[in-house]
Amino acid sequence: MDVNAAVAAVAAIAGLCTGVIAMLAFRWSERDQARPTRSSMRPDINAVLPPGVDTVLSVLRSSAVVLDEADAVVKASSAAYALGLVRGGKLAVEPMLHMARDTRRDGEIRQVELDLPRRGTGRGEALAVSARVAPLGSRLVLLLVEDLTEARRIEAVRRDFVANVSHELKTPVGALSLLSEAVMDASDDPEAVMRFAGRMQIEATRLTNLVQELIDLSRVQNDDPLEDAEPVRVDTLVAEAIDRCRHTAQSKHITMAAGGTADLRVWGNRSQLAAALGNLVENAVNYSPARTRVGIAGRRVSGPGGDLIEIAVTDQGIGIPEKDRERIFERFYRVDPARSRATGGTGLGLAIVKHVAASHGGEVTVWSSEGQGSTFTLRLPEAAATRTTAADSESVPATTPAPEVLP
Repeated sequence: MDVNAAVAAVAAIAGLCTGVIAMLAFRWSERDQARPTRSSMRPDINAVLPPGVDTVLSVLRSSAVVLDEADAVVKASSAAYALGLVRGGKLAVEPMLHMARDTRRDGEIRQVELDLPRRGTGRGEALAVSARVAPLGSRLVLLLVEDLTEARRIEAVRRDFVANVSHELKTPVGALSLLSEAVMDASDDPEAVMRFAGRMQIEATRLTNLVQELIDLSRVQNDDPLEDAEPVRVDTLVAEAIDRCRHTAQSKHITMAAGGTADLRVWGNRSQLAAALGNLVENAVNYSPARTRVGIAGRRVSGPGGDLIEIAVTDQGIGIPEKDRERIFERFYRVDPARSRATGGTGLGLAIVKHVAASHGGEVTVWSSEGQGSTFTLRLPEAAATRTTAADSESVPATTPAPEVLP
């Protein structure tokens, strides 16, 4: 055999081996493609859902869940996971699962409102939802869930507010009606007429204060205080609050003293800030026994978003029980209703303070100990240095301390 023949034979053998290897590789590839894998067992969402449905579900505000004929979750929005509707690839709410099966069976659209346990709170809070189930094609079921918790809370607050306003208005109006009848019956007794007339003045003042505070609360809730904001001197706010309560403090021999850091400014609506601080000082005076002290002090503190101004109002009054401290900023909530009636309180003052603080980007907090007193702290953003030039012309100098009311 010559060299050319040998080369040809080797080439033929190599070609045969290459063909065998290629054939085996093709077979192996076919076998691998036929073998089910984890990814191939998952349904192709784009192939299962009708065209365009995936896009629509992604922009819905409702929590959306799509179930197949085996009750497996084909598609679920992130809100559905956040509400705890889907866990482990399954719909976790049994009543909704029953609705989905019934709709798959008869094709009817169903809707129901449910109270679901809120996961992770440990306080038994309920999550109010509205669930609507409808068929989606021939094999799928669409579940849309709306979170109604906040809407129900707002509705409950509205109902309570209307009921409380009605009750608070009914009390002085009823008293005025009875007192007017008493005056008519005692027309021949000047001393009784004077006594009843004095009571009528008290009830009329109470009614006026209640209506005014309702107006103030509505204003701070609806208006944007930063539209007409300006740099406001804390010294000026403190002086106005002390002047507002001067007569009541003098009658009870309560000393009101101002202190803290001078030349502080906050940015906001002057009238609302004055009303908020005035309410805090007025409460401190009203709920303090005679011959005690009420202090108002401001200081600058550092916060994550910049410097803050803290205005603390401290009294030596009766204090607030621990169980009531979380609720004292609610509208019409009173720790001691009998004492509130005696002092003329409406139960709206602290609610106004809370709304003013929040609308100015701040907060109000309370520390209290029964029998020792309370400290309410109004925390507000400090006015920037570039904004304080307009306040330099105010009449109260930065170094002038607010006046004291001496016993």
